[in-house]
Amino acid sequence: MKIDERHLIQLAAVVKTGGVTEAAALLGLSQPAVSRTLSMLEARIGEPLFIKGRRPLQPTPLGRALADHGQTMLSASRKASDVIASFRVGNSGVVRVGGTPFFMDALIAGMIAEFQNLHPDVRIDQSYGYFPDLRAALKADQIDIAICPIDILDEGSGLEFQQILPGRNVVACRVTHPLLLKRRLQPAHLLEYPWVAPPPGSPLLADLRSMLLSFGATEIKIRYSGGSLMSVINYMKAADALTVLPHSVVFAQRNDRSITALPVSIPHPERALGLLKRSDAPRTPALDNFARHIRMGFDNLKHLIKRHEQSVVWGG
Repeated sequence: MKIDERHLIQLAAVVKTGGVTEAAALLGLSQPAVSRTLSMLEARIGEPLFIKGRRPLQPTPLGRALADHGQTMLSASRKASDVIASFRVGNSGVVRVGGTPFFMDALIAGMIAEFQNLHPDVRIDQSYGYFPDLRAALKADQIDIAICPIDILDEGSGLEFQQILPGRNVVACRVTHPLLLKRRLQPAHLLEYPWVAPPPGSPLLADLRSMLLSFGATEIKIRYSGGSLMSVINYMKAADALTVLPHSVVFAQRNDRSITALPVSIPHPERALGLLKRSDAPRTPALDNFARHIRMGFDNLKHLIKRHEQSVVWGG
């Protein structure tokens, strides 16, 4: 026997509220419509669903059993409605984000946690990569958004880029590095020390080579390479080696008092950190909320970094 699920839902509402009028109000239906449904259901089954003469209405054993099934359907319908409402305002869903390792570890991971404190039902799937890999992942619909530094997009790339932080590199070292004691620090002083190379594929590697060439170096003393941000920091805490890092990454470690930036000016990279998306990708409320949160986080970070830079005397 096929029974209309909507009829079972109305039966469940009557059993739950104890009256047809109350059930109609709960479901947003008219009282006559609910009454007709009960009559049709009893006629189809051939058994009474409520005990006659009882107020509030009391179900028969069969009526109770059918109402339990209807309540399950009603609960599922309500949950589905909640899911839809939550999705529409960006409080649920999945955001697939990819980004360059150092920025993701130093800055984005914390912002993701703050975002999920506000939107606990949004899941974040994070992956690592540099621009070529992230561009390919976007085009293959493997990620929804990339957070990475780039210089300029090719015409017809099918991508859109929104800058969130201008590029600025610094020479990083441990907080007890001998160069921090130099009264007049010059670029040539940096050539006396070994270097930590950024991971392969990182644009920082080209920045390091370009910077050392501008300092007059003829060779690079690389003593450690290919590590994660945490391994680079832990290595530098125990060595006098230097490396090139984005200033924002070093700034993010300020409370740990492990590494710092040498007060020496170096060339700015011709690129900026930003949000990269496919131009034709469908937008979801959760993704829009996430992108907005990241932009606001970097707006705040820019102000903090600017105040910090103004308090530091950068050498020549």
